[in-house]
Amino acid sequence: MIDRIGLAAFLRQRREALQPEDVGLPRGSRRRATGLRREEVAGLCHMSTDYYARLERARGPQPSNQMLASIAQGLHLSLAERDHLFRLAGHNPPARGAMTEHISPGMLRILDRLEDTPAEIVTELGETLRQTPLGVALTGDTTRFTGPARSIGYRWFTDPGARELYATEEHPFLSRMYASGLREIATLRGPDSRAAHLAELLLAASEEFRTLWKQHEIGLRPHTTKRFVHPEVGPLELTCQRLIDPDQSHSLLVYTAIPGTESHDRLQLLAVLGPTALR
Repeated sequence: MIDRIGLAAFLRQRREALQPEDVGLPRGSRRRATGLRREEVAGLCHMSTDYYARLERARGPQPSNQMLASIAQGLHLSLAERDHLFRLAGHNPPARGAMTEHISPGMLRILDRLEDTPAEIVTELGETLRQTPLGVALTGDTTRFTGPARSIGYRWFTDPGARELYATEEHPFLSRMYASGLREIATLRGPDSRAAHLAELLLAASEEFRTLWKQHEIGLRPHTTKRFVHPEVGPLELTCQRLIDPDQSHSLLVYTAIPGTESHDRLQLLAVLGPTALR
């Protein structure tokens, strides 16, 4: 059963505890509110201000699991706080573990401060959970995919368009790396895991994947230097740094260019073009 008063109080407390800079928003010179405004939180949670305000006033409907997950992420809740939120709303919390898509507050805070840098948060299966605006400009909105196609490894073997952004000479290694990585995760998570199911789908769909899968290659890791071929700004050589959250098996990928290089100049041009540079 939903605890409307408890839910309202918890939401209000968490909203007032957050500062604009905690979530990548400008503070402004005329701010009087303690913490974030309701409309700011509503925007972060991808819902209407009226809907969120009613929850804080203990008058709203019972939120769905999907809505609660969005609120938990928008308010930068920890896993314990997320679980508490679900219970207040009368729902069982989602299972924890490697497959959780709830991003830790610390990793979100880092991402929010990288607005002028291409960056993304991905799961161990290569599913994009969040991107910076310049990350969208670099690779397109990769959060839009659904089903197995959410995984870059699945798209690599089933959608020829997935390879167009990467230098042709990199394709053989990337194919081996995706097959190797999926085998490691499927073995780690077990035969009933999403990774194992993804491997079954690819074995049925791709001859290239079947050939690589039979080789049982293990241990390949991404190159530090990524070579992109962007349709608007041309070739880009970017250094990829990876920050790993071991508790939730998420990685924050940050792409930078060496100052003074053509890639650095092209990355600055991409920042001017913005997220609509690659549709």
